[in-house]
Amino acid sequence: MEEEKGVVIQKLIDIINEISAFSDYRCSLKKQFCNLANRLRLLLPMFVEFRDNKDSIHDDTMISLSNLKEALESTKELLRLGSQGSKIYLVLEREQIMNQFQVVTAWLEQALSGISYDKLEISDEVEEQVELVLAQFRRAKQRRVDAPDVELYEDLLSVYIKSSDADVDPAVLWRLAEKLELMGINDLRQESLALQEMVVSNAGHPGESIEKMSILLEKITDFVLTENPDTGALESEKCTSSGNTQTSAFGNPNSLVIPEAFRCPISNELMEDPVFVSTGQIYERSCIEKWLAAGHLTCPKTKQKLSSAALKPNYVLRNRIAQWRKANGIEPRFKIDFLFRKLTSGNLEDQRSAAGELCLVAKRNASNIVCIAKAGVIHQLVGLIVTSDPQTQENALTVLLNLSKFKHNRESIISSGAAPAIVHMLQNGSMEARENAVAILCSLSMVDEYKLTIGASGAIPALVTLLSEGSHRLKTDASTTLLFLLCNLEENGARAVQAGVVPTLMRMLTDPGVGLETRASSILVSLAGYPEGKAAIEAAEVVGVKVEVLRSGQSIVITRSNTK
Repeated sequence: MEEEKGVVIQKLIDIINEISAFSDYRCSLKKQFCNLANRLRLLLPMFVEFRDNKDSIHDDTMISLSNLKEALESTKELLRLGSQGSKIYLVLEREQIMNQFQVVTAWLEQALSGISYDKLEISDEVEEQVELVLAQFRRAKQRRVDAPDVELYEDLLSVYIKSSDADVDPAVLWRLAEKLELMGINDLRQESLALQEMVVSNAGHPGESIEKMSILLEKITDFVLTENPDTGALESEKCTSSGNTQTSAFGNPNSLVIPEAFRCPISNELMEDPVFVSTGQIYERSCIEKWLAAGHLTCPKTKQKLSSAALKPNYVLRNRIAQWRKANGIEPRFKIDFLFRKLTSGNLEDQRSAAGELCLVAKRNASNIVCIAKAGVIHQLVGLIVTSDPQTQENALTVLLNLSKFKHNRESIISSGAAPAIVHMLQNGSMEARENAVAILCSLSMVDEYKLTIGASGAIPALVTLLSEGSHRLKTDASTTLLFLLCNLEENGARAVQAGVVPTLMRMLTDPGVGLETRASSILVSLAGYPEGKAAIEAAEVVGVKVEVLRSGQSIVITRSNTK
């Protein structure tokens, strides 16, 4: 029971820390997302007191805590959607999302109400805080939700149904771009990536709703780039044939949606060599050949008996697919296989050019990234990170960054031993290489199972160094990555303390111009939950700031003096 108590409570703490790391909630329903996240952060002190209290917890309370853990897991995914999801989706599916708000709010309120606080050794102030949260949840169930932005919803629908871009009112597109906050290249990139993640999570099938959103994003993107051509030019300058590139701002959104007629019914993937069978159905040649070689005598789709095993090429469809590939920047599998062979050739020139070409291929759309991962290039890319040629290093790192943004690639990156190589680039790479390296670690550290591996690789001292010496972007990404790495592992907390993170964070608190005070204080709160971290915070002395740890680390007080 004690072991179960420790596991459940630590998981509750981890979930709250993960929720605290979310930021920049999307414009639609922003108020609701922020309110929910803020209420949940107020529960952290209670969980920390539970963890530090050595008394046993009654069975009924453990049941309520387990129920609360499940409720928080669901709430975390909802908040993740609000922070990282598609802005267009949040508008179109507002009613469904609000229903989810009602469900998780009722669930959280029920689980919190089931805890017998009078039987637990928690402080009065913490109990009052929990009662406040409970009261807020009860009011939220009864409170009327803010009216939706009807104009925004209708604008999206009106743009979607227009068959020609010339028929769309520019004023409507301008209004959409402003309200959805899709005015800049980074905003458009994030929206495209959010849609790509939706395709991946849907087993690669876009579905009608994602197709609609992709079309809408394409029209908004074309409008923004037309009205402000410099927006696109700035990004395109970052990507050259040498592979010296950042991740593309966005691929052609239309490339996310493969027409159904171009998919093989067996693999459901884009065909390269479509062929007819005797029933008139069309399949990718390699797929139907495997079907026939396995002894099947029927058509996979219709189940009719095949009158012949002969396959007839569909040249018309093959040409249509080739044209569609070219228009949408999707490379055929044979080209990616060719680049893979160049990567493994052992010739430095071949490796440099192959990595550079893969940068360009990966930047265009999600389909190419999927093909690159399937070709098995991750292990070779990791090896190239530590090669002696800086350009090859940066090219390989950039391709890995594109791959790391998709959840199913992260395990392959970790298992290929990428962490030490990425840390090497954190310490020795160019500024651009360091930015990409931090971004990769940030993606990987979102997965709990990889945090210990990353911590043991030497990443934490390198990240602490970047907090002091890096650019603003590096400091931002490094602080986010550290928050993920420290939120549930005392070992990583100890590594951070030994690397001198506490004085660095306290100096960040004294520099409001940097704009990272919230992140710095969040990391300090996480460290304060461990004995070594708490001791380091209490012992630290930095001119202009004093941080006091309260009640075993569940909260801190930051005091600034006027001392120069």
